[in-house]
Amino acid sequence: MKSRNFTALFKKVGKFYAAWIEEVPGVNTQGRTLSEARENLKEALELVLETQRSVVLKEAGPGFIKKEVLSF
Repeated sequence: MKSRNFTALFKKVGKFYAAWIEEVPGVNTQGRTLSEARENLKEALELVLETQRSVVLKEAGPGFIKKEVLSF
């Protein structure tokens, strides 16, 4: 998969930093430091994208054609 950039949003909430990926609903996490929140967010994004790929491939079943349609 080609490299893509995503927009991370961070907000200090009490003793933690909450973090979200702007472009992908459901990708959010937190960390005690901004750096930890950023690393946790990267991991959350990777897991969501990997899970979504698995779900789509399972639903498509055998015989599908896979082509890159959009490139950012």
